[in-house]
Amino acid sequence: MRADNRVVAYIHETAVIYPGARIAKDVEIGPYSVIGENVQIGEGTKIGPHVVITGWTSIGKNCKIYQGASIGEEPQDLKFAGEKSYVFIGDRTRIRESATVHRATGEGEETRIGNDCLLMAYTHVAHNCVVGNNVIMSNAAMLAGHAVVEDRAVIGGITGVHQFVKIGRNAMIGGASKIVQDVVPYTIVDGHPAKVVGLNSVGISRAGIPIESRRNIKKAYKLLYRSGLSLPQAISMIEQEVDSCDEVEHFLRFLRNAERGICRERRESES
Repeated sequence: MRADNRVVAYIHETAVIYPGARIAKDVEIGPYSVIGENVQIGEGTKIGPHVVITGWTSIGKNCKIYQGASIGEEPQDLKFAGEKSYVFIGDRTRIRESATVHRATGEGEETRIGNDCLLMAYTHVAHNCVVGNNVIMSNAAMLAGHAVVEDRAVIGGITGVHQFVKIGRNAMIGGASKIVQDVVPYTIVDGHPAKVVGLNSVGISRAGIPIESRRNIKKAYKLLYRSGLSLPQAISMIEQEVDSCDEVEHFLRFLRNAERGICRERRESES
């Protein structure tokens, strides 16, 4: 083990630290934790007891990882053949008890989690997933392989997300939902399978999005879900009738790239 900047990290005597691990200053590692040969841990990160961090895993600064978490283990993917792949976790992210984050399938591929995320107890991030910044995954929410979660999304507890699904920026998913199609940015979805139940107005406001942009998002939402248009028609209409801003442009990009289709709005008869 090498402690960067010649500052000794606080490592419990029962922890196992492989010689090649790079441990920055002020890192704390609790009892019986195991830190693998190719792991890198940034300054100020705290790792609780019985945590296993293995593989080619890089963890940023000031993270906190609670007891029993497993990070960087081989993916649960039958295609995996022992290739070198990665996990990257940003700064100030918290990973709670017994959560699992697996490295990618494919030589040189990666699983990535951004900054300021909260992964609650028993959450799972599978191989090749990309999770943005300020994402919250509630207890036992699980992402299958290659899922993408954009910034500031919130995923309710006991929710399953199908492989290759994309969850848009500022979206909110209700607890115990089944997500098999892409979740459009700024929406709330719920159900089994999930349907759109409205615009995430509170989340949009809390994100500091300007009021004029919020009006544009609302207009785009109505054209997509309330106009009776097909998806290509709705995209064309939004381009023509909604003033351009960063949020609307992101909304349109997401719709153009929704390869699995999008969650549709719940009808009154389905309530």
